[in-house]
Amino acid sequence: MAPRSNRRRSGRADGRSRRASAPVNARRHRLPMRWVLPVLLLTAVTAMLMLRGYVHSEIFADYRVRPEAAADQVPEEIRTGGPVIDTRNGGVSSLSVPRQRLVLTFDDGPDPTWTPKVLDTLKRHDAHAVFFITGTMASQYPDLVRRMVREGHEIGLHTFNHPDLSYKSWGGIDWQLSQTQMALGGAAGIRTSLFRPPYSSFADAIDNASWPSIKYVGSRGYLTVLNDTDSEDWKKPGVDEIIRRATPKNGEGAIVLMHDSGGDRRQTVEALDRFLPELQAKGYKFQNLTEALGAPSAHTPVTGAELWKGRAWVFLVQASDKVTGVLVAGLAVVGTLVLVRFGLMLLLSGAHARRVRRKNFRWGPNAPVTEPVTVLVPAYNEAKCIEKTVRSLVASDHPIEVLVIDDGSSDGTARIVEDLNLPGVRVIRQLNAGKPAALNRGVANARHDIIVMMDGDTVFEPSTVRELVQPFADPRVGAVAGNAKVGNKNKLIGSWQHIEYVMGFNLDRRMYDILGCMPTIPGAVGAFRRSALERVGGMSDDTLAEDTDITMALHRDGWRVVYAENARAWTEAPESVRQLWSQRYRWSYGTMQAIWKHRRAIMERGPSGRFGRIGLPFVSLFMVVAPLLAPLIDIFLLYGLVFGPTQKTIGAWLGVLAVQAVCAAYAFRLDREKMRHLLSLPLQQIFYRQLMYVVLLRSWMTALTGGRLRWQKLRRTGAVEAPGSIPRQRTQSTESSDSERERRPVG
Repeated sequence: MAPRSNRRRSGRADGRSRRASAPVNARRHRLPMRWVLPVLLLTAVTAMLMLRGYVHSEIFADYRVRPEAAADQVPEEIRTGGPVIDTRNGGVSSLSVPRQRLVLTFDDGPDPTWTPKVLDTLKRHDAHAVFFITGTMASQYPDLVRRMVREGHEIGLHTFNHPDLSYKSWGGIDWQLSQTQMALGGAAGIRTSLFRPPYSSFADAIDNASWPSIKYVGSRGYLTVLNDTDSEDWKKPGVDEIIRRATPKNGEGAIVLMHDSGGDRRQTVEALDRFLPELQAKGYKFQNLTEALGAPSAHTPVTGAELWKGRAWVFLVQASDKVTGVLVAGLAVVGTLVLVRFGLMLLLSGAHARRVRRKNFRWGPNAPVTEPVTVLVPAYNEAKCIEKTVRSLVASDHPIEVLVIDDGSSDGTARIVEDLNLPGVRVIRQLNAGKPAALNRGVANARHDIIVMMDGDTVFEPSTVRELVQPFADPRVGAVAGNAKVGNKNKLIGSWQHIEYVMGFNLDRRMYDILGCMPTIPGAVGAFRRSALERVGGMSDDTLAEDTDITMALHRDGWRVVYAENARAWTEAPESVRQLWSQRYRWSYGTMQAIWKHRRAIMERGPSGRFGRIGLPFVSLFMVVAPLLAPLIDIFLLYGLVFGPTQKTIGAWLGVLAVQAVCAAYAFRLDREKMRHLLSLPLQQIFYRQLMYVVLLRSWMTALTGGRLRWQKLRRTGAVEAPGSIPRQRTQSTESSDSERERRPVG
């Protein structure tokens, strides 16, 4: 769906008056869908992950096994009796399987690999068995449970996630039973009265710790089924040994313990294929437990609400497995692509730096560019910043004219500039019409063929304009991106944005320059050839990211767009979370609008189609799509920290942080920045990155729900100055000299 176009800034005053007159309570109780949908989405993903973790015994699982205890409280008839214990209706008795009857039992399944092989073998030899399933496995593989029932086998419960019941309260035991019955009902539409405790063996092994839970389970209507012949197949002793241990002596009946899950059961399947025909030849019958005992079937149908509850449970478990599986696969793909992107950034940005820093490097045949240029400064209520901005331009070492286009300011911005009475500076006033209209007005009044554009809160160094226009020595160049720097980087939020600008923006721009698909000329510092602007129709107000929009339009028109690293501009980054949110929300939404507007570039051919083939997919993937999955990284991180494996999770996070730190350090070296600001990188990854996730997610939701986003004016303090314009006072001399040293070429 295409993002809806923005509401023009010309409607700002009307919008404020409408909001002022709206009832306060109406605004307070409003719950926009662009907030509701992201919260619901993240909640749903978290719930799916928790459900999957629960079903896979990654959370709330109890792996304790109680050591053997005394058995003086266990009735003698139980310890010396048969493997089937009946404590229903307050009674205590035990049963044994008649002679020449064998009840094969398989624990811990169903398993997607080995249970089908076991079932195939049983079917081939016309034998029945009892499968003691766990709720976790039955929830994941309901089709195998249905097959068991369909082929005439019996089902018993083996708890939900295989805990030692001697550690459980009565409520905990009830939970294990009810959860497993719900999974069985959802999978096969039945419930069962057979139960086998985990970690159980023969009747004579019952002790004082396990006997109370067996009695309690019996009081809930279950027959407890132990065994009197253990194949010990879980030890993988070999096929012959499994058969020997599973074979009863002297034609006696027995309940044989085997496993169809919990590891490699190849020996079990091979042993079963020999065991069944050999004992059938000796007159043994392989029957279900109730068949062997001559008792009513252990299965009863489930109907009504209980049936639908079980089906809903199985559906949710299946959905959680599939969704989390897709998300994990998506994260793996995105993670690989991100690492590839980091590699490209390091290689190509280094190549860009080496190319433009060669002693004999020339931008084009017409170098150096010395012709005068026009600098456009669109300004809306920039009273706190505009004087420093204009004075930094007047100090330029390149011939310029400065046009300040006052876009209906109400704080006296135009008057401040006029009162300065600086040479080469003109003021153009217009009614509030938005930044694109102000820039187009400036282009129409410009006297020169090269147009530099900047923001009203930005200051240039004396060499910025000269460095910015040198690439126009190549007649194929239609626009140049400068190096936007954060001027107020000594505060925490500013420091985080400083890292983002140096690493995320300028490394990207070096890479995009080499690839020939620069996506954005920053509004703070960019230059354009007038003829290029005229050919694409000037600045457009179709999107909230007019700088990205015009850059993409120039690419599609066949112009080269390059990056000038030494054209530094110092801008005032937002200093509060609210201001940062407003700025990035507009950027994200505007970028999405620009991508949608220029989507047909993907189909274009020829030199102008390079951006569509490389740049547009690249920007769409890494600036819009991939960040949507990024919050999942943090969800999985929190999951791993809480539920394990904690050490591996921490190691993985530190590994990702190390990769980012290497890229950031390299970017800082290329940009000659002080490394001390990287000390806040871990905090940036924990806090700042999450804010950017939510911003992008909300932008998506705004677009998908057809919401409108208006331009929002950020509050400025006017505290930013270009290093070259700082008075050389004693307290600042060291900092100034450091800045000069940092600007020297590296290598």
